[in-house]
Amino acid sequence: MRQIVLDTETTGIDPKQGHRIIEIGCVEMIGRKLTGRTYHVYINPERLVEQEAIEVHGITNEYLADKPLFSHIAKDFIEFIDGAELVIHNAPFDIGFMDHEFRRLLGNQIKETSQICAVLDTLDLARKIHPGQKNNLDALCKRYGIDNSHREKHGALLDSEILADVYLMMTGGQTDLNLSGKSSGDSGSQVEVIRRLPFDRKPLKVVKATADELEQHESRIDLVVKEGGASLWRH
Repeated sequence: MRQIVLDTETTGIDPKQGHRIIEIGCVEMIGRKLTGRTYHVYINPERLVEQEAIEVHGITNEYLADKPLFSHIAKDFIEFIDGAELVIHNAPFDIGFMDHEFRRLLGNQIKETSQICAVLDTLDLARKIHPGQKNNLDALCKRYGIDNSHREKHGALLDSEILADVYLMMTGGQTDLNLSGKSSGDSGSQVEVIRRLPFDRKPLKVVKATADELEQHESRIDLVVKEGGASLWRH
């Protein structure tokens, strides 16, 4: 299965009031493994970003002034997500904005994101797994021991990378992770902190047995067989 973990940042909270997407961040997973492929873009919304939104994500009007319009990035974005399952935390928010952008740009060609791909809402999933508890992204990181100390403000690509780890942990799997350090979970117990290894890390060194070591290994198997034992190494 091809899944795209996605997050957006916007000028405000309601597309019906004319608010627009200003950042899209996506990471790709195939067969529950991160592939290293990402999609990340800042967008000129053709309107002012509300101060309350800037305080959340830190993206200013000045920064967005020279960025491309949604119409300029729409084709590449749609091609990246086409046919995949989108994994989004609080999906109705992001999908609402995406649907709004698609309708503005494409009219009757594409009215809804659901015409392009499936959607999985991790907030809804977390509420089913952890009813009555906080289930925002920060709370889930703490619960599953995922290091998000580098997340000072919301950012679409960073939040997508963090959500990928959260989703895999919630659904019983892992990606390329390095366990190190300790952190307290919701219950106060000590849990392993998960730190993601970079996609471009060097391959691990393969150490092969020497001729002498192989000879000793075979001698030990000979002894096991001589004493009436069975050796899987000889099968």
